[in-house]
Amino acid sequence: MARMRFAKQKLRHALQSPQWQEHLDDIAQRGLENVGPLFSCLLLGPLTMHRAAVALGRTTALLATRQPEAARNIIRRLMWHLNEDSGNTGWGIPEAFGEILAASEPLAKEYHRVLASYIIDLGRDDNYCDNTLLRRSAYWAIGRLARARPELCMAARPWLRKGLEDEDLICRGMAAWALAQLPPDLMDAPGLRRLAEAGHEETCELFDGENLYEKSVSQLALEALEHTGS
Repeated sequence: MARMRFAKQKLRHALQSPQWQEHLDDIAQRGLENVGPLFSCLLLGPLTMHRAAVALGRTTALLATRQPEAARNIIRRLMWHLNEDSGNTGWGIPEAFGEILAASEPLAKEYHRVLASYIIDLGRDDNYCDNTLLRRSAYWAIGRLARARPELCMAARPWLRKGLEDEDLICRGMAAWALAQLPPDLMDAPGLRRLAEAGHEETCELFDGENLYEKSVSQLALEALEHTGS
């Protein structure tokens, strides 16, 4: 227990340092030793959570080349945390899922459909995330993967478009941002235009790989609309 606590404190200090990215290779090289503490760091404040997700992505990607089944077990752990029967809050879990798939091509090919399934609402027998806060994160995670591996997220595009009309306004903004990470498609334009013109000033919190920043729902829709060339 004391060793785990020390490892968590060491990781927290590294991730909260202005030079946090310089620690990522060392964190990843320690492999499974750091996985538990990194999961714990996902429960910290938003910026540290995102940085921990990046570190977990780097660590799991390296494990996938050395211990593929151990890397798959980490993905399964994420999936369990997102299962409503698990009793977990899931804070930071979609972000970690997105970062892992962005960092590892083999894992991305194997699990990208699972990540997309959290925004697919079939009405029954689906994996749709009913928790509004986690669904916001799921849209972000799909956008994160789309930025790194757009070809794996093309099938999610219709559901991202549907997300522009999500009952939660922040989810709408996150869906717009995610669409902007894909190659331009004029079919996105009608929904984005409606959202851009609605004047929603509610803000979405996003992570650019270094810092957190905020933009309004309609601003994100406008930028995504401009991305389509419309």
